Amino acid sequence: MNKLGLRPILFVLIAMLASGSLLAQDAPEQQDSVIQFSGLIVAEENGELIPLPLTNVLLKESGRGTYADVEGFFSIVAVKGETVVFSQIGYESVEYVIPDTLTHNRYSIYQLMTKDSINLPGPVIYPWPSREHFKIEFLALNIPDELQDRAESNLATAVITRLRDNLPADGAETGSYYLKREAESYYSFGQAKPMNILNPIAWGKFFKAWKNGDFKRQRDSSN
Repeated sequence: MNKLGLRPILFVLIAMLASGSLLAQDAPEQQDSVIQFSGLIVAEENGELIPLPLTNVLLKESGRGTYADVEGFFSIVAVKGETVVFSQIGYESVEYVIPDTLTHNRYSIYQLMTKDSINLPGPVIYPWPSREHFKIEFLALNIPDELQDRAESNLATAVITRLRDNLPADGAETGSYYLKREAESYYSFGQAKPMNILNPIAWGKFFKAWKNGDFKRQRDSSN
């Protein structure tokens, strides 16, 4: 092989050796700039600092990110000098620049988030401007005779009494009655059940009702 054929090969070998040496020099520098960035995200509530869970943590340059756990703790691999964006619904977003002068490969911070939203009280919508207007409109309301007769029949004393006597008890009423009976049985467990005939308070109520004529009124109403 002549000298002209060796020159391209030598040029390629020299270029490969030079690029390899450059990559070897850049690798340690890039490796030294990578750190484990972690911290705790907190917010102020009632004068105390509490963890803020599920806060977004975004590396602005690389687009990588993570989020804090339920205790507000996060950890992510970052590069020195990179900008970190903390965001959470209802809080102001915060940007933090990792110092590029760090001498260690681990770095931790406490990040405070401040509230950004204002909760307004719920509106109350009235069909009339004031209570007086409602009274005027209600008294002037023209109700058909059919609806008025139906309302009077549904609110009749006999109808309400029949519903009260025949309507079966629901689950809550049945459970309450059962628990009440159980409590009464435990009160006198292992002994004779107390009788109100020996209760002076019950006798006092009886004489008071007799004096006021309550039993007479009950007999007259039943007739």
